[in-house]
Amino acid sequence: MYDVKCTVKSVAGFCSAGYKPGDFFILRDGLMVEGGNPKGICLYALAAFLPYLSAYSRKTDPQDWINMKKELQCPDNDNAVIFRLERIEKI
Repeated sequence: MYDVKCTVKSVAGFCSAGYKPGDFFILRDGLMVEGGNPKGICLYALAAFLPYLSAYSRKTDPQDWINMKKELQCPDNDNAVIFRLERIEKI
């Protein structure tokens, strides 16, 4: 199992949650969301990301489709926030 860091790569338009490039949150152990910076987490983005984050946090076959995912977008197409995904190897 990996921890997954979700970092704001870009914001197009106005983000209602106030995200800026560099802001992040972390999914720990595939089940706990830890606020990073800022401490709050946008529920709309989180709800859209959960199915992907659940799969992305697992060790899968290298050919699995989830391994091709590098970014996720919040569901607001007019004011898109793009998050970069990073797996954090647990020691």
